Amino acid sequence: MESFLSYEFLQRALLMSVLGGSVCGAMGVFVVLWRMSLVGMCISHAAFAGALIGLWIGFPPLAGALAASLGAASLVGPLADRPGFSLDTAIGVIFSLVMSLAMLALGLLPGARTEGLSLIWGNLLTVTSAELRLMGGIALLLFLFVFFFFKEIQAIIGQRQAALASGMPVRAIRYACFILMGFVVACTLKAIGGLLIFSLIVAPAAAALQLTYSLRAMFLLSAALGAAASVAGLWLSFRLSLPTGAAIVLIATLTLAAAMIFSPKKKTSAASPPRQANP
Repeated sequence: MESFLSYEFLQRALLMSVLGGSVCGAMGVFVVLWRMSLVGMCISHAAFAGALIGLWIGFPPLAGALAASLGAASLVGPLADRPGFSLDTAIGVIFSLVMSLAMLALGLLPGARTEGLSLIWGNLLTVTSAELRLMGGIALLLFLFVFFFFKEIQAIIGQRQAALASGMPVRAIRYACFILMGFVVACTLKAIGGLLIFSLIVAPAAAALQLTYSLRAMFLLSAALGAAASVAGLWLSFRLSLPTGAAIVLIATLTLAAAMIFSPKKKTSAASPPRQANP
């Protein structure tokens, strides 16, 4: 471990693993409980497309990823709220657009396209101090949002219609979640990779859901599992020369599999009588 921490770039990578993994894990609670998996996939691919377009026109990839992910996050909600538009339709339109732009930008990149291709798999070892500070700011913003709006989030997850009837700002909180997801995805894109970041958001939250009934505990456990998977994946990639993003997602997926096997909810559901199908 001493040799692992003796390099400055590995120290930055380790800190980014803790911050990025915990933030992705906490963000995943919204995705899993609000059934926004397609939204998360759409925003993550939008960030990937934005980073590639940024490279193509000479902008920093992070700036392009932020612009594209926030743009997609800002469009999903209003499009889904239009008459005749469902959330699935809005996501389908935006996803098709951003994937087309990503493939177009990748094809137009000059040279060997090494930097563009590296955004697919990610590389924690290239994280800079500025990106680390930005990730710290995003982590603070997300956890403050959960802390101050926890009761509203709990009410919306449990009884959305009742929350609407009571005058809670359900739409504003949902839109805020989309924007926060855009920030989280853009800031972790370089470290984890455009095709893998979505898995790190979903897997820890899905594992936490298997292990606890408490929403508060689920946020904490999901953040801890995300951080642990990121640190373990970083160490594994350092020891075995594996792609860091792929190693992290593999660990997160194995954690989910273990949580499903040892879940206390499995015993509860097995003991309860089967429900009759609705007519």
